[in-house]
Amino acid sequence: MMDTENVSVPVGEVELDGILEIPDGASGIVVFAHGSGSSRKSPRNRYVAEVIHERGLGTLLFDLLTKEEDRVRENRFDIPLLTDRLVAVTDWLRSREDTRDLKLGYFGSSTGAASALRASARLSDVIDAVVSRGGRVDMASEVFDEVSTPTLLVVGGEDTDVLELNRDAYDRLDCEKELHVVEGAGHLFEREEELEEVAEVSADWFADALV
Repeated sequence: MMDTENVSVPVGEVELDGILEIPDGASGIVVFAHGSGSSRKSPRNRYVAEVIHERGLGTLLFDLLTKEEDRVRENRFDIPLLTDRLVAVTDWLRSREDTRDLKLGYFGSSTGAASALRASARLSDVIDAVVSRGGRVDMASEVFDEVSTPTLLVVGGEDTDVLELNRDAYDRLDCEKELHVVEGAGHLFEREEELEEVAEVSADWFADALV
């Protein structure tokens, strides 16, 4: 059985829409931080969430920005703002009776991966695992030495610029870490088998840390 709830998370003066799904008996929950121009309805993230559910873990997909905020392109790259939003949503989960005792992980895509790494550095005693998918991890480079959470970097082999950034991040991170290259994949992992690989390795990473 799956408990699915459309939620509205109060953050400062705004409310962020999300989809909270928790399987019966879940031991952990993965919070998704999507990249610029994406949303909680992203088919790619929805697919990854479904595979995570198969591991007995919950997910929260939410919009980092309101519709009005998202119309301002600069907001999509305001990593400090997105990090504050992610931390606030994490605090909200920890305040709910049904989620406060669950282990927590972050799944960040593109620019969302930078906010996931920054938030995990800030909440090192709270976040148990991080996965970056095609992440702009360079936008969190100033906190690399503060990241202690086990971190998986997943990058497409043909996404050459981002792969180079992730290799540099891998070398600099001082935590349990792994770099997984999906051979032949571009930034969006467009082929079905590429996205399947992303979902499986990510779900395994979270299962090891959160179950």
